[in-house]
Amino acid sequence: MQNVQGIIFDMDGLMFDTETLYYKATQEAADMMGFSYDFATYEKYIGVSDEEVWQAYHEMYDPLFGEQAVNTFINYSFDRAVELFEAGAADLKPGLKELLHYLQEKEVQRCVASSNQRRIIDILLEKNDLSDEFSHIVSFENVKKAKPDPEIFEKAAAAFDTSKENLLILEDSKNGVLAADQAGINVIMVPDLITPTLAIEARTLAVLPTLNEIPAFLEK
Repeated sequence: MQNVQGIIFDMDGLMFDTETLYYKATQEAADMMGFSYDFATYEKYIGVSDEEVWQAYHEMYDPLFGEQAVNTFINYSFDRAVELFEAGAADLKPGLKELLHYLQEKEVQRCVASSNQRRIIDILLEKNDLSDEFSHIVSFENVKKAKPDPEIFEKAAAAFDTSKENLLILEDSKNGVLAADQAGINVIMVPDLITPTLAIEARTLAVLPTLNEIPAFLEK
């Protein structure tokens, strides 16, 4: 892996421990409104775009509570999550700062490619003094299709001044790995809340427990 010239970072669950906060906010909203909801429901949509999650919630709950109530549920949970992010509640994932320091020393270009909204990406980067660590950002607003469609990684790759063969994607989710595979870019998975299947592992260069192990892998 000595020829890696650029690394594309996913964000939620890879760089920041946001998934637990999203779940906390959504469960809080569900409890407030009397919706039947639990972590098993939440985890079905990890790595999926906001629009797809919200559509699923409407399909699940509109027949029981009505469209307006579901809109209130969605808006409350989103706003509550943003409050938590702005309060600095999203912890950095282990090894992130050390990895960024290593890549900076090696002069490896870095970007973020996240299905999240640009507003949220900026909040999390700014709160953790990481805005200057990435040369470019590709967000939900920049693509028409969410992961596992490869569009977001195709756009991120195009912003580097090197070929796909010299790029590496870091991902935590199944949909992210599938998108990387379809984009034809090598991917390392650092699982967050869901353990990958053997089929997903087979599409990666490696599955590593934390970001701490990335530098040693790159030195091989």
